[in-house]
Amino acid sequence: MPPFQDTDAREARFSGLRTIRRVAPYLWPDDQSWVKRRVVLSLVILVLSKLIAVYTPILYKGAVDSLAGDGVSTLALGAVGLTVAYGLARLMSVGFQQLRDAVFAPVGQRALRRLALETFQHIHRLSMRYHITRKTGGLSRIIERGVKGVEFLLRFLIFSIGPLILELLLVGIILTVLFDVWYLVIVAVTIALYVAFTFAVTEWRVKLRREMNDQDTDANQKAIDSLLNYETVKYFGAESREAARYDVAMVGYESAALKTAYSLAFLNFGQSLLITGGLIGVMILAALGVQAGSLTVGDFVMVNAYMIQITVPLNFLGTVYREIRQSLVDMGEMFDLLEQPAEITDKAGAPALKVNGGEITLSGLHFGYETNREILKGVDLSVPAGQTVAIVGATGSGKSTIGRLLFRFYDVTGGALRIDGQDIRDVTQDSLHAAIGVVPQDTVLFNDTIRYNIAYGRDGATQEQIEQAARDAQIHDFIESLPDGYETAVGERGLKLSGGEKQRVGIARTLLKDPPILLLDEATSALDSETERDIKDALDRAGEGRTVITIAHRLSTIAEADQIVVLHQGEIAEQGTHEELLAREGRYANLWNRQQSDQEAA
Repeated sequence: MPPFQDTDAREARFSGLRTIRRVAPYLWPDDQSWVKRRVVLSLVILVLSKLIAVYTPILYKGAVDSLAGDGVSTLALGAVGLTVAYGLARLMSVGFQQLRDAVFAPVGQRALRRLALETFQHIHRLSMRYHITRKTGGLSRIIERGVKGVEFLLRFLIFSIGPLILELLLVGIILTVLFDVWYLVIVAVTIALYVAFTFAVTEWRVKLRREMNDQDTDANQKAIDSLLNYETVKYFGAESREAARYDVAMVGYESAALKTAYSLAFLNFGQSLLITGGLIGVMILAALGVQAGSLTVGDFVMVNAYMIQITVPLNFLGTVYREIRQSLVDMGEMFDLLEQPAEITDKAGAPALKVNGGEITLSGLHFGYETNREILKGVDLSVPAGQTVAIVGATGSGKSTIGRLLFRFYDVTGGALRIDGQDIRDVTQDSLHAAIGVVPQDTVLFNDTIRYNIAYGRDGATQEQIEQAARDAQIHDFIESLPDGYETAVGERGLKLSGGEKQRVGIARTLLKDPPILLLDEATSALDSETERDIKDALDRAGEGRTVITIAHRLSTIAEADQIVVLHQGEIAEQGTHEELLAREGRYANLWNRQQSDQEAA
């Protein structure tokens, strides 16, 4: 069995039909009449251009016959007039094609933009679990190729395959009516063999191209991953290792690309062989007709013109079909992404969260990232409105998991998590996210200005509000000391700022959001002691009047909390104030004494 006649071909065809069905509504939307009008007008212009193109060789024949003295043109234009008419016809054919593209361009660009936006929005709706298992570089490349595939498919599926079929039908009718049915037989057989060969080999090449895409995605992901971890690479002197890792991926891409190039050479030669055979067959018939006196020299030239006219788009068909199949593959990957279900969704008709005070209640909370490994094992905890509760414990005890569940990055597997008596699974995610402000351990900033990053906390914030948030986070004076002030670019992921400066920007961003509930997820653990004290003051001010959950590693930062919860292996081991827990001389006291000893030694 040839390599291109396998189940992959059938799967590719099925995937292609699915993709075309997904794209079709963007070309004929029920609520956009202007799109329909442009599509219809484009098709009308398309038919006109093909009618003119098919009639053009007849003018060419008339000019040749007039020059050869083999006949008199019924148009009485003479050789010069027919030549001018021939030129005008060619110009009109090209002009109509360009007009068609101009009329259709807004339709194609609208479809491209809508699909790109839909994909972008869907990716943000996907769960944390999905994002931590996917590679950002690979994901961005899938979107990039998919969107480009949409543009190509819309342009060539409608304006290349359709027009080609129409032109072949018209040429076939003309050859049959003006000459002999055998002309049509040779042309039809040639086209059938050409199309069958092209489609079969291209299906095989799609498999090779998919392999090349996978290698390209892998290499791109490794490159992005390495650049995002630039400092780590430098710390460990791993430039050569990263280059070798990238080169291994590129070796795979090189091998797949060579297979694709070799198969393309085979495809092009086979197409040329079939087309040339058909052209020679038709021209032999025409030459015999001229010798017998049944055809004129103009007829011979006209037959040649028609064959060349259909040869050009047929040669282009190979490229178009190949690119359309590749576009279908690329778009199929994008639609696979769109069909990836969101793990966390709002219930139908879910109301918005109403925060009266901000009381948080954990009732018999169970959760595990994997079904066979439970992280939280029946946690019961109440955080009164307006109070600060600190959660401490060893690494892996589940303290950060509580923060992720509160923000509903994941859903609990048992029990419930409520805010003011409302199960967070019963309210909208937008309202839940609006009610909670998060300051993470490592604040990641956008590659933009300080002003943009602080303003991200509230859409439409004024400059005065931004500056007030910066003052409350104790970073306004530092920003003002910079040459560009609030317009200072922070670099990718905020790397132009120090750790403490980034944290203050993150705190200012959260203060600007002004949420009733604040989640501090080890917000100072990565900072030095002096910076930590400064940040702690800002955080204390940020927590005034709010319900605060502090997830901490350094116990010195949470000694003043209203309540401290000690987690151990997913369960609450101890609970109370700082003084109460020290007096108990349990886990918390041991942790406190150990950290105090470490600080004194330092």
